[in-house]
Amino acid sequence: MAVYTLPELPYDYSALEPYISGEIMELHHDKHHKAYVDGANTALDKLAEARDKADFGAINKLEKDLAFNLAGHVNHSVFWKNMAPKGSAPERPTDELGAAIDEFFGSFDNMKAQFTAAATGIQGSGWASLVWDPLGKRINTLQFYDHQNNLPAGSIPLLQLDMWEHAFYLQYKNVKGDYVKSWWNVVNW
Repeated sequence: MAVYTLPELPYDYSALEPYISGEIMELHHDKHHKAYVDGANTALDKLAEARDKADFGAINKLEKDLAFNLAGHVNHSVFWKNMAPKGSAPERPTDELGAAIDEFFGSFDNMKAQFTAAATGIQGSGWASLVWDPLGKRINTLQFYDHQNNLPAGSIPLLQLDMWEHAFYLQYKNVKGDYVKSWWNVVNW
C-alpha cells in the first residue's frame, strides 16, 4: 500500500514562465518528483518484506534508499510551495520572517546575496535552503548535497531551491547563476 503520493502543483506548469519553463516544470514534477515518491514507497515495501522474513541483510541499502527518496519527496514538496507566478506574492517578507531576516542578515538584500552565493556554490547536485534553527533560535542559509546531507536535525526549511541539473539545465544549460537570478522572480513568501 502506497504511503506517499505526488502532490499537485499549486499552479499550472507554465505559470512560472519565462523564469522557469513549463517543459521543465512538467518533467521536474511528473518524472523526477514522482520517481522519489515511487522510490520511497518501494523502499517501505521492501523494508516491510524484510521485517516479515526477519531478513535484514539488505537493511543498509534499504535505509539509504528510503532516506534518499523520502528526502527528495519532502524537499520537492517544499520547493513547489516556495514558488508562485510573478506578481502573485510579495517580493520580500514583511512580517515576522522579514524582521528575522533583518535581524540575522542585516537586510533582505544581504540574505538574498548570501543565499544566492550558497546556491551557486553547490558542487554537483543539491539544495540551497533558508532554515529556522530552533536550537540557536535563528535563521541560517545552508547548502546540502544530494537530498539528505548537511541539513542539521531539527532545522525547519523556510525556503528551498533545487540546484539539481534537472531543475534548470533545459533552459539555463550550465549557467546556474542565471537560473538562481530568475528564480528570485517567482519566490513565494
